[in-house]
Amino acid sequence: MDLGIAGKWALVGGASKGLGFGCAQALVREGVNVLIVARGAEALQAAADKLKAEARGTQVLAVATDITTVAGREAIFAQRKDFDIVVTNAGGPPPGDFRDWDRDTWIKAVDANMLTPIELIKATVDGMAARGYGRIVNITSSAVKAPIDILGLSNGARSGLTGFVAGAARSKLAAQGVTLNNLLPGKFDTDRLATTLGAAATKTGKSLDDVRGAQQAQIPAGRFGSPEEFGAICAFLCSVHAGYITGQNLLADGGAYPGVF
Repeated sequence: MDLGIAGKWALVGGASKGLGFGCAQALVREGVNVLIVARGAEALQAAADKLKAEARGTQVLAVATDITTVAGREAIFAQRKDFDIVVTNAGGPPPGDFRDWDRDTWIKAVDANMLTPIELIKATVDGMAARGYGRIVNITSSAVKAPIDILGLSNGARSGLTGFVAGAARSKLAAQGVTLNNLLPGKFDTDRLATTLGAAATKTGKSLDDVRGAQQAQIPAGRFGSPEEFGAICAFLCSVHAGYITGQNLLADGGAYPGVF
């Protein structure tokens, strides 16, 4: 299927590895020019080199910066101001007990996982609307749908973004060709998951293979997702074929969520 987005420009956050890289890779394969962002310069450059090897006549730009800061966003928009596609993605805040979190901890989580995406949306949607085409995809978490007690910071901050998007998506932007959606990942085979599994193995005294197998067994699909298939979902939401999908929360978790809605 031709997604109809060749030649467009995309901004992809957290794109040096994992789900962000999967999204950038899928877009590049569709002929989209990308500007990728991450904090680690070395890993980001390696990701950019991989994307350039797959790019066929498209551009790949990389900006190593902290997108959650004003200076970081200024550095991005100094490279390029207008984007047709924006994929927001920031690492989730740490787990823990809500009794241990002070105001500064909450502000940091909200700033990274709610306010930063909103700032990126604010900076780009009017240009999208003027051109008659725009796609915003926010990578959030399956915890928005099924909250996890130790992920209270993520539950709260990402749910706030979800509420904001629900309203903004149904504004006049919808009739101007601009869609805003959230993509909710379950367990995907990324470095972050590997770290989590390793910590669980250490805590329980079980082997890494046993921990991995037990967690996969809880997923109806019987496996973890891959960043590449996550990227394909993201690319479809960015396509011309997804223009009638807006204000939605698409759960990609292999069937782990047990609810009907």
